[in-house]
Amino acid sequence: MTKKLNYIMISPHFPKNYETFAPRLKEAGINVLGIADAAYDELSDVLKNSLTEYYRVDDMNDYDQMYRAVAFFAHKYGKIDRIESHNEHWLELDAKLRTDFNVFGFKNDDMGRIKTKSQMKEVFRKNKIPVANGRVFTTDKDARALAKELGLPVIVKPDNGVGASSTYKLKTKAELDNFLKTRDKNVVFIMEEFIEGNIVTFDGLVDQDGKVVFFSTLQHNTAVLNILSDSDDMYYFLPREIPKDLQKMGEKCVKAFGIKERFFHFEFFRTGKNEKELMAIEINCRPPGGLTIDMFNYANDIDVFKEYATVVTENKFNAKLTRPYNCFYIAHKNEKNYVHSEQETREKYGKQLVDIQHVPGVFSAIMGDQGYIFKTETMEEMYEIIDFVREVH
Repeated sequence: MTKKLNYIMISPHFPKNYETFAPRLKEAGINVLGIADAAYDELSDVLKNSLTEYYRVDDMNDYDQMYRAVAFFAHKYGKIDRIESHNEHWLELDAKLRTDFNVFGFKNDDMGRIKTKSQMKEVFRKNKIPVANGRVFTTDKDARALAKELGLPVIVKPDNGVGASSTYKLKTKAELDNFLKTRDKNVVFIMEEFIEGNIVTFDGLVDQDGKVVFFSTLQHNTAVLNILSDSDDMYYFLPREIPKDLQKMGEKCVKAFGIKERFFHFEFFRTGKNEKELMAIEINCRPPGGLTIDMFNYANDIDVFKEYATVVTENKFNAKLTRPYNCFYIAHKNEKNYVHSEQETREKYGKQLVDIQHVPGVFSAIMGDQGYIFKTETMEEMYEIIDFVREVH
């Protein structure tokens, strides 16, 4: 009799849409064990019915508590086969636990190159993947010399940071001086040349051998930095057609960083004449944020949660990809006075409307207070709906 895999889900309840991993893993014959700081009664019925056991800790940032939780499960159920949160915030915690319990996947030694932008750059350069010029600076004097070398404007962001958090576009010497005067001296920052171009992503899932078994791409109407600084609202979309050069570059990155049995989210600039060139920005070894993982399913008529469970158990991805739809997300912010009500949108585009989600406060600055998800066969129809939903008085 084959032993059941013991799979520990770190923070299985958050974000809410990641709960679906638990029932799919259970359906695949996996023993699913949960660790988080939420009270058991706060968990959804879906989670309660999918987890073999749940271990509550008082503080997930207290490593001793997390270690004891994993040790308890190992003592009770035997060797732990997987530890995973699929969450950027817990990547280093996941790796530390995997290291201490000798579990498959990224370990402590891998964290530098997949978490710090300076070490990512070194991997990109070593593998001849174009990347923006820049480096970590140590002192104010060093920062000013680097800004002179790169030429204003420059982008400054934490070397170990997530998304656009604490990211600054410094256009003048005065802005640079102000940043240096007010910056958090405990944070290591990296400075890069400013690149003109649109951001595109290469997202997907890798099997146990490092082969890309599913891939997609998403494009934003505006940079996340603009959403935060200008209170812009955003939309993004997963197009049916994925450029071959993007696929080739993305697969090269998967190989360069040694990614196995994981979701990934890589960001690139489309730059140069007619945006024919790709330049790497950063890699993220987890699914793209928000509701994008659900949009994978809507765009492709598949269940990517189920396919992930099959990759874990059998190292197979069984779904056939035909990419029948463009899928897109449109953010609405409560502060804006939109022309068309939710009811009008439902009446006019009910066939294309997949879901309307209310966004938790922690994500609303970028994702809006609520988000509309649609799918269409044509780009023309997609833009028609986007214009309708975003129209303001």
